Amino acid sequence: MRAVRSAPPGVTVVDVDEPDGPGELIAIRSAGICASDFLYIGYGSRFLLGHELAGVTENGTAVAIEAIFGCGECEHCVAGDYNHCATVGTTALGITADGGMSEWFRAPGRSLKQLPAGLDPGSACLVEPAAVAGHACRLAGAGPDLRVAVVGGGAIGLLAVAAARAMGVGEVSLDARYPHQLELGEHLGATAPSGEYDVVIEAAGSESALHRCVELARPGGTMGVLGVFGPGVAWPQQQLFTKEVRTVPSLGYCRHGHTTDFDEAAAMLAADPDFVDALITHRFPIEDAEEAFRVASDKSTGALRVVIEPS
Repeated sequence: MRAVRSAPPGVTVVDVDEPDGPGELIAIRSAGICASDFLYIGYGSRFLLGHELAGVTENGTAVAIEAIFGCGECEHCVAGDYNHCATVGTTALGITADGGMSEWFRAPGRSLKQLPAGLDPGSACLVEPAAVAGHACRLAGAGPDLRVAVVGGGAIGLLAVAAARAMGVGEVSLDARYPHQLELGEHLGATAPSGEYDVVIEAAGSESALHRCVELARPGGTMGVLGVFGPGVAWPQQQLFTKEVRTVPSLGYCRHGHTTDFDEAAAMLAADPDFVDALITHRFPIEDAEEAFRVASDKSTGALRVVIEPS
């Protein structure tokens, strides 16, 4: 089968054996290109990429795939916090294990989420990043009667705006760099930042975004952090201290109560097909993966989420 392998400083399309072993076999219909994929390439990964995945099982069921598998047996997995499982670091798709940017992929049955009506597997790779964004908003305490700002207008930032809206937040603002990002934010009801906010979501992954978040947060407010930052990044510690801004890192997604971040994300996307269509700005067949990654790397092209369609 054809698959996309990390080949620093880029990617290459390769022919590999179809996956065997445990797990259910899924024909991948859509695989999103995430900023994390570029990080993995930069780290020197030689694995197959792809953790934003959706497809169809052998019995014809349309599914999105939770890319955080967990062992399924430890106390964290049993409690639903599979993002805290000790095995996560050894099964991270694209960096410590082969991902699913390929024609076929195997995943544990517990990690497959049947898609709701109105959400096609050709677009359902968005469920994974939507779950990431929703998890961050929930951990940071977004809810009714609060002011929420999102810093970063890429796909994750826009999905955070949508997630905050779905959580009943009355006022959501978006701090974004490019006009096409602001335009889609306006579709979601986001306003330009003004004043101070109860919750600020960092969704840009840059040092400047951290400082902007603290600037926007009210004293005693909360900053939810989605970016992955290396040891060389200068955190705005003095400003955090002075304003007593709580910092809440967010890792992936999990189960909470009687539902999961994934299920909530899928329902949110199914309810707004126009947003889904607008967020996926480019689609490429798998043989054009190199061009897809080039487009995804340059936000000035108007790219939001670039999707590869393996089958």
